[in-house]
Parts: sequence; structure tokens; C-alpha cells
Amino acid sequence: MTAASKETLGFKTEVKQLLHLMIHSLYSNKEIFLRELISNASDACDKLRFEALQNDALFEGNAELGVHIDFDTEARTLTIEDNGIGMNREEVINHLGTIAKSGTAEFLSKLSGDQKKDSQLIGQFGVGFYSAFIVADKVTVETRRAGDDAADGVCWESAGEGEFTLESIDKANRGTRITLHLKEDDGEFADSFRLRSLIKKYSDHIAVPVYLPQEVSEDDADGENKQIPEAVNQAKALWTRSKSDLSDDEYKEFYKHVSHDWNDPLLWLHNRVEGKLDYTSLLYIPAKAPFDIWNREATRGLKLYVQRVFIMDDAEQFLPLYLRFVKGVLDSNDLSLNVSREILQKDKQVDSLRSALVKRVLDSLDKLAKNEPEKYQSFWDEFGDVLKEGPAEDFANREKIAKLFRFATTKSDSAVQNVGLEDYIARMREGQKKIYYITGDNYAAVSSSPHLEYFRTKGVEVLLLTDRVDEWMVGHLTDFDGKVFQDVTKGELDLDELADAEEKEQQKALEETHKDLVERVQKALDGDVKNVRVSSRLTDSPACLVVGQYDMGGHMRRLMEAAGQAVPEPETALEINPSHPLIQRLDSEQDDSRFAELAQVIYAQAQLAEGSQLKQPAEYVARLNKLLLDLMR
Repeated sequence: MTAASKETLGFKTEVKQLLHLMIHSLYSNKEIFLRELISNASDACDKLRFEALQNDALFEGNAELGVHIDFDTEARTLTIEDNGIGMNREEVINHLGTIAKSGTAEFLSKLSGDQKKDSQLIGQFGVGFYSAFIVADKVTVETRRAGDDAADGVCWESAGEGEFTLESIDKANRGTRITLHLKEDDGEFADSFRLRSLIKKYSDHIAVPVYLPQEVSEDDADGENKQIPEAVNQAKALWTRSKSDLSDDEYKEFYKHVSHDWNDPLLWLHNRVEGKLDYTSLLYIPAKAPFDIWNREATRGLKLYVQRVFIMDDAEQFLPLYLRFVKGVLDSNDLSLNVSREILQKDKQVDSLRSALVKRVLDSLDKLAKNEPEKYQSFWDEFGDVLKEGPAEDFANREKIAKLFRFATTKSDSAVQNVGLEDYIARMREGQKKIYYITGDNYAAVSSSPHLEYFRTKGVEVLLLTDRVDEWMVGHLTDFDGKVFQDVTKGELDLDELADAEEKEQQKALEETHKDLVERVQKALDGDVKNVRVSSRLTDSPACLVVGQYDMGGHMRRLMEAAGQAVPEPETALEINPSHPLIQRLDSEQDDSRFAELAQVIYAQAQLAEGSQLKQPAEYVARLNKLLLDLMR
């Protein structure tokens, strides 16, 4: 080791921010640092076992994997050491000097400065190694990658502030040793009883043994006091154990191990299957959405094991993208130990496993919705938008997925999405054949839309869809339980199932009576709308805009335009309500110029009512001001 081999480097900005937050926000939950470090050590052992499948020499003559914990009460140090895969110099810089997570900047932008709220966000982000600085004012990491020479060891050290040092060292054994120099107030973690209780509480499920030094009496050690390592945990993969032998707390702690989420899960599904397929799965539904749930490129998937041998951390082939929030473990006895991501994409066994796991998740969510509606509502509030991607991605299960959807409706008391499609259909009017819906930017806008007026008078419930994904979703769902979805803002309103014979006759009479008015408005708005017609859907408003049955809705059009995409102009119709005083005043106007001005104002108001931006707002204001001045004279 030479002085030239030592260098000082600065942390990336995001690491500095997270370190500051952890030190100041997580002081009330300090003990979780041990779970995180043991979990990382266990993962390192898993990764060595996997790489050694191709290169047995990586074991370096010692295939007994484990995690050793030691402490020095007087020196106030705590050491966590594993003989797993270890790291080389480049890996140390990448793993301990930066946070290799997509969406880190977005995550940091959500931090508010409120320590309690920010600590919850940190839990969703999962910071692993850096939790050491909650209890330590200095951390030393000594590591060597399996298969490298002893002289290729690396020592990383930092006080958790702006920088860290790197130094080349000789390290005879592969793996990683982390030494925590505990803060003055955290000496409790250099205590055998305290450590033993924490290991049992948080890490009993770890599949490799976690050792603590056990003092042996003189009689048992040939007259000498000795300390020998003693395994504290069960060291048996939790998912291989019987469900009846596992407590809720053990399931919860294992979830935190596989997900790096600090919250308890909402529910878990533990199953052993034998027969055509031979596998064990332990799947978790989180209680809270991770910070990067909308990053479709973020790492996702299950921890994959084959015959209890770890294969990969994020096997995404076993669950579709709309179930990307599901965490857990899949242990298959059918797949090859040499399986790779490329092989997984072509393996028919994978398709069978995927179908079985998807069915299990959807059935469990359906059961939750029926038996624990309040708990299901909390799931929907977190993951409903993601689940709505399902009908487009999983045609075979689209009805089963749609059964899980929840919506706000015109019969809801608030914007809370708590009405299922089965409930909607059960409340449909006699003879009603369609599921009516409206999309918009927010609840206030859609719930007050003029397009709902006729439906309210008839007591017909309408779904209020305000999520960004909604219009795209119904474009792929199209029907449910034999009932077709119908956007109330598109096409001419079909009165066949809603109106009686008398109403239909009245509508025809209105259209005939106001034929001249329609022609005059059409002329005044030439180039602005494709056509004008007497409305059958308005009762209180003077006018509304309607797009063609197969045109893109206004909500989706605005979203796409905001994203910078070119969108074709729809064929828009203006529907007028001849019983409204404003339309009656328009009809009585003899001056063609004033008629055109008033028609333009009515058209602009219809645009605003549907949430659109006016192309020439100054022109609208000028027209409106002119009309107001005329009234004041």
C-alpha cells in the first residue's frame, strides 16, 4: 500500500442531500440501519453464489457463505462483514459515491423540508448503505471482489459529509467489511443483547447465517475464555417455510428486505405450487406507491431463484408492466440454473408462470375489494392509475382488471373514486344499455359540465374520469359485462334508451322550429365548427361543443398538445339549447353583425366550459366588453 494509492473524492450532490436528510430526519428509527446493512450483505452472498455457477473458483476454497457481526463496546465500533461477491475500486465509487437510481432528481424535488414527511419519502426511495450514517460519524468499508488478487483490496472511508477517501489495501479474504464508528449517543448498538434482538427482529429470514460472537466459559474452552461465532437467525429462506410457521411480523420484515421499502406491505400472497408447474411465490402489494412508479423504465420485477439459488434481482418477465408495483420472490424448480434474461423472454415455462402469477394477484385484489373495501380503497388511491394500464396490455384479463376499477360518478358526494363497474351496472336505469362517462382535467370541471344536464334530469349515472390515463384506458376497454362505454361529449346523443316517445317527438319539433336559427349560427361560425344543431343533452346551459364519435376527446387532445405532439383538429359541432334565454335573445336579433358577435361569444363560452383554451382570448374579451357596454346604454 502506498500513499499514491489514496485519493479523496467528493460525493455527488444527491448523496449529500440524502445523507443530510437521514441524519436529521430518521433519528426516531435509528435501528433500521442494521437491517439495511445485513440485507446488503445477504445480497452480496446471493450474487456470489450465482456467479460461481459459471466460475467455481470465485469461492476461493470457501463456499460457506455468511455474515459476521462484531463490536467493541469501549471503542464504540460495530462491524458487519460478509464473504460475498465484494467490490473492486470502480464498483466502490459507483455504489458508495453515487446513487444509481433513475428518477433521483425527481425524488429529491419532492422533498419539502418537513422532517417527518421527508423520512417517509426516504423510506420509499430505499437508501440502503447510507443508513449507516444515522448512527455513525465515520464509516470504513474494506472490500475485495471475489477472484481478484489480495493486493486489489479497496478501503473507502467517509464522515458522511462532503467527501470520501479511497485507498488500495491488501485484503486476504473476499467480500466486504463495514466498520461503523458509532456516535457518542449510539453506543447501545455495540452491545450483544441489543444486536441479538435486532437481528432476530429484522433479519431472521435472511437465507445465510448471521453470526454474533458468543463467549465460551473456561470449562468449555480448555481453561481459556473464548468467543466463537454463533448463528443468531434461522438462516433458512423464508419463502421455503410453511405459512403456518410464519408470523405477520416475519412476512413484513422480509418484504422490507426484498423491496427496500420502510413501510409495512398492504398484503402478501404466499403459495407453493406442485404439478405441471413446480414453484413457490411470495408476492407483496405495497401500502404506498414508490416515488418512481411512473417511470416505466425503472427497474422492476421479482427476485428470481431457481432451486433456492439466487438468479437475478429484477426479473420483469413474470409480471406485466401494469403490475409493476408488485414485489417479492419467485423460486422455480423448472427453470435452468443457467437461465438468462434472453432465455426468459423465449421460455414457454415463463409464460405459464406469468399467467399463474397474474391470476393470483388479480384474484387476491378482487377478494380484498369484496372483503375489506376500506383497505382496497387505500390500494386504489395509490395504484389505481397504474392498474388502468391493464386493459391495453393484457387483453385476456381486461374484464377481470376492469372489475377492480373504481370511479367517481355523478352520484358521488366527492371526487373520491369508490364506485366499481359492477355497482354502476346494478344501478343502471331499466333499458339502459351503455356505460356513460365523461373525461376532463379535474373533478370540478367534469362534474359541472353542460354535457351532464340531460343525464341528471333522467337520473342516469355518469362516470367522471379525470386521471391522465382514463381516455386512453376506455379506448382499449370499450365494454364491460356486455355494456358498451359511451363518452357523453361525443357524437349525437342517442335518445332511444333514455327518452320516451313524447320526448322524441318534442325533439324533432324543436329541430324543425329552429331550423332557420341553426342555419344563421352555422353561417356566423363558418370555419369554426363543422355544423350546428339543436341539442338534446342541454337543459340549463345555452350551448356546448361535441366532437365526432371517433374523434379524440378534448382532455386527451390537451394532454398530447401539452406534451408537444401534433394533434389533428376534431370535427366539432356546436349544440344549442333553444329554451335558454341567451339563445332566445340570439334568435330575436335582426342585425346580422350583432348576431355574429353574440354567436361568437356563445361559441367561446362553450369552448371555455369544456376546458379548452381560446385561440384569440383578446378578441373574446373585446366582444364581451362591447356587448356589456351596449347593455349599459
